Order: sequence, then structure tokens, then C-alpha cells
Amino acid sequence: MSGKIARRDDRGVVRVAGEEAASFLHGVVTCTTKTLAPGEARLGALLTPQGKILFDFFLTPHDDGFLIEVDRSILADFVKRLGLYRLRAKIAITDVSADWAVAIAFDGDAPAIPGAVAFADPRIAGLGTHLLVPAAAPAATAALDDWHALRIGLGVPESGRDFPLGDVFPHDVDMDDLDGVDFRKGCFVGQEVVSRMKHRGTARKRIVQVAAREARPAWPDVGTEITCGDKALGTLGSSCGTAALALVRLDKAKAAIDSGDAIEVGGVTVALAIPDFASFDWPAEAAAD
Repeated sequence: MSGKIARRDDRGVVRVAGEEAASFLHGVVTCTTKTLAPGEARLGALLTPQGKILFDFFLTPHDDGFLIEVDRSILADFVKRLGLYRLRAKIAITDVSADWAVAIAFDGDAPAIPGAVAFADPRIAGLGTHLLVPAAAPAATAALDDWHALRIGLGVPESGRDFPLGDVFPHDVDMDDLDGVDFRKGCFVGQEVVSRMKHRGTARKRIVQVAAREARPAWPDVGTEITCGDKALGTLGSSCGTAALALVRLDKAKAAIDSGDAIEVGGVTVALAIPDFASFDWPAEAAAD
């Protein structure tokens, strides 16, 4: 069955090419590059030395390097930051967004498009196929909001909609459970902090699913506090229908759930749940602030 196609005009493409492209990227980003085969992709991030996400993206092999799909609003800064780490590496870093259109095919098979670079969304099954298409994008058969509804229903966050860049660790936004961090590949920028969080289990914030307890919720703006009484649990992310995502303190959210008191966001009463793909659980005990 042919799938729906939504244009992603909000996404651009960066090309990193050259004989040292794989080793260069392998040493600075969170995901693996050396073992990727054509047609495969990884979610990845470039972190601050302190371990917080500056840029997130999808990376796939192409010709003598890689194509990196990234949000257009951060693309120029991403290219600049990669350039700072380049040093004498034999690579070229280029914004090729003018040459590639980005689309997403979902809810069925992706179309075969001559020259297109296609890869399954590497986070979880069911999110569709990314299409990097030379020249014009294929005609849209669905609104991008339809795909976001699918994403939200599966509990998968997206930067800029569910969390701010520059202010969260990969664990905070479930990147460790979405194959966005390779803990076995060795050093990358911010690796020491992120690895310590994994091995010590010190991640206290996470993206969780939010379900409204009413049929037609009037969701407030992204960033609105989720509360239980006078206690703040976290902030609302993107929403669609009765479903939403939120970045919450796990221990505070668990205490609110156990209390039986109403959990609210902007006047909407909600329930919180951990995504099916997650390896983490609600904590047994509250952590100290």
C-alpha cells in the first residue's frame, strides 16, 4: 500500500564528504558512523563539552561521505560548529539544501523516486521513511501535522517542539533509547558526562507521554508548566488531539501520580505515561533536589 507523503520544508541537508569524513564525524557526534551501510541512518547529536545537545540530526552514508538531515533554523550554526572541529581533517562541509528536498513517507510504503536517498526513521519502527530528493520534493499527499500526530502518539520527541536545544542532555529527551547515542564507540564531544549519566543512572528528567482526560482538550502553548497542586512537574511539548509529550522530573511526576491528585497543564487534566520503547521506569523513591 502506498504511504502518505508530507513535505519537510523545515528541514535542510548538510554534506560532509572526503576520505576522512567517517572518522571525523565518528569522533565528534554521538552516533556511530563507521559501521553505517548505504540505506541506513542514525539519529545523532553534537553536544557541548558539558554533554548538552546543541544540534540533533539524521545521518546517512552517501557517495564519499554523508548526508545529514537537520532543522533549517539551526543548519548554518551546525555547519559553523562542525567547521570548528575540522582542524586538518580531509573533508568538506557543505550546506546542500538547495540541491535536496526533504519529505517523509508514512502509513504505508515509500515511493521509489529516482536519485532519492531513502532511509527508515532510525528511532523506532512505524515512524516512516525519510526521503532526500534531488531537486523538487514529491507532491504532498498529507499534511505534516498528520505525521507529527503519529510521532506524538508513539512518544517520540522532536527538538524545537518538545525540548529546547542547548539546555538538555541526551538522556533527558530519551535519545539513549532511540539509538541516538553509541556508548561503545569511544570518545565524542561531551561523551564523559553522558556516559557517566548512563552508568550511574543519574538522569532525572525524561520525555513522557501525556493524555488528556477530556475528548477535545484546549492545549496551552508549548513550555506551559505541568503541575499537581502547587508543585511543578515539568513542561508541555507538542500536542495533537488528546495526546501530547512533556519533559518532566520523573520523581516528581511519580509522586504526583501516587498522590491521586489532579495533574494539570493550562487547565487541561492529564495522565502521564512512559513510552513503550523506553528502558527507564518511574523511580521507586524521590530524589533530592
